[in-house]
This record gives sequence, structure tokens and C-alpha cells, in this order.
Amino acid sequence: MDVKKRESQAEQEGRVTSSLAGLAFVLVLVIVGLLLVRVLKKQSELEDCLMSGRTNCAPIETTR
Repeated sequence: MDVKKRESQAEQEGRVTSSLAGLAFVLVLVIVGLLLVRVLKKQSELEDCLMSGRTNCAPIETTR
């Protein structure tokens, strides 16, 4: 009975590790997705500005 209990506990620990790895993977995907959406939004705004015929769409920032 002790052997079965140890095997069950090892399986449980394996499931917890797999679950945490899956959660970490999903969080990384969400973060990368949000960054991608942010970059695409900026590009879209720049393209919309250029398509409307304006010339100062991407002003150069200077430091004082």
C-alpha cells in the first residue's frame, strides 16, 4: 500500500509541474500577443496617416 501511495504522489507532483509549465507557456503567449497588437496598432495608425496624404506622420523626437 505504501508503494501505491508513493506512486500516486509522484503522479500528482508530475501533474502539478505540467500544469505550471502550461500556465507559464500561456502567459508568455498572452504577453507576446499583447506586444504584437501594440506594434500593429502603431503601424496601422502610421499607414492611415500616410494614406490621408499627410507628411508629418512620424515626427522625429528631439531631446533638449
